[in-house]
Amino acid sequence: MADRFARTAEKMAARQDERAAALAEQVRTFVRPQGDERAIDVGTGAGALAFALAPLVHEVVGVDRVPELLALARERAPANVELVEADATRLPFEDGSFDLAGTLRTLHHAARPDLIVAELARVTRPGGHALVVDQLAPLDPLDALDVDRFERARDTSHTRLLPDGDLRFFFEANGLALLRTRRDVERRLLGPYLDHAGCEGEARDRALALAPQGPDAYTAELGWYLLKKA
Repeated sequence: MADRFARTAEKMAARQDERAAALAEQVRTFVRPQGDERAIDVGTGAGALAFALAPLVHEVVGVDRVPELLALARERAPANVELVEADATRLPFEDGSFDLAGTLRTLHHAARPDLIVAELARVTRPGGHALVVDQLAPLDPLDALDVDRFERARDTSHTRLLPDGDLRFFFEANGLALLRTRRDVERRLLGPYLDHAGCEGEARDRALALAPQGPDAYTAELGWYLLKKA
């Protein structure tokens, strides 16, 4: 997985910058932070969620295991953002170290997404908040299987999409109470979407053949969850 992100780090950072203003507004209106929080962005990549949070909170720690992405993040990070190389399933922080813990489009890359949710909950203080944003699996299991096949062909780091019910189970199991949720529908043009993952040659042909809604575009549903630590 790290190799894929190392190869495409520049493309990821460029795409992130294009979407930065929109993401910042989405985070502001959905999370509604007070301004004095210490926050962590788990799986920060080139810093997307960390940078969106930075103007809204006191300080942010961004964590990722890919040094190439962290290097790009450090080039553009505001003064109140610290970048740390670490594993999302074994965060190097004490219990309750943060007021707000978030992860953006990370869980579907993990072999054990439940461990990431558990770590988010562990490092969040009692009464603090967690933000989880990720693409959701379709409700129909066969449709979900088709989407995962396509996504794995497009991106070797993809494991599987989680349905809403699985995410809610992980939250409840870790003492995270749901405060609010939102669904966003994204229309993804396949050409740029494949480019973003560095999908070329035979892998690109295979991904196009597996595209769940035809060779031009497909729609994906993104779930936003704001949670409170018991």
